Amino acid sequence: MSFKIDVIKDKILSENYFVLRNITYDLTRKNGEVIRHKREVYDRGNGATILLYNRDKHTVVLIRQFRVATWVNGNADGRLIETCAGLLDDDEPEACIRKEAIEETGYRVGEVRKVFELYMSPGGVTEIVHFFIAEYDDSLRANAGGGVEDEDIEVLEIPFSCALEMIANGEIRDGKTVILLQYLQACGLMQQ
Repeated sequence: MSFKIDVIKDKILSENYFVLRNITYDLTRKNGEVIRHKREVYDRGNGATILLYNRDKHTVVLIRQFRVATWVNGNADGRLIETCAGLLDDDEPEACIRKEAIEETGYRVGEVRKVFELYMSPGGVTEIVHFFIAEYDDSLRANAGGGVEDEDIEVLEIPFSCALEMIANGEIRDGKTVILLQYLQACGLMQQ
C-alpha cells in the first residue's frame, strides 16, 4: 500500500544554480492518520560517477577538487578526493560519464559497467547518481585532465591498497568514492 500525499504548497525559493523548493504536504499513513510535513527539497538534476581501475598496475584514478559545501562544513581547504563525476544535463548516464572522464581525468574510457544507481541524500536532495566502473591503461590517456573552465581538478593515480587505507584514515570522505572503491574490493576485480 502506498502513502497518500496531498500537496498543500510548493514554492520555489531559489533558482540561482539549481532549484530549491519549499513543499508543504499532508501524508496519510496506512492507519489513516494525516501528518503535515514542511520540507525543503533541492533539485540539482541527476548525475553519474565512474571509478577507473587498472588491474595490471593495481591502481585507480581519482581526482581532487574544491567543494564549497565541504568547506562550509569545516573541511579546512574544501578539497575532496573523489571519483570522476558530473551532472547528466541532457545526456544519458553513460554518455555523461564518458565526457566527464576525459574532461576531468584525461582518460578516454572503453567498455564501462554500470553497477547501480543510488539516491545519495534522499532526505532533501532529488538526485539519483548512476555508478560505473571501467578499466583504464596508459594508452587511453588523451590529455592531462583537470576539468573545464571553472574547475581546478588534480588527477591522482593511486595504488588501490592506498585508496582503501585513505578511506580508513579519513583522507577519502566522499560517499560515491567510498562506495565504488568498496564495490571494486568486494567484487574481486583487483585481487592479485
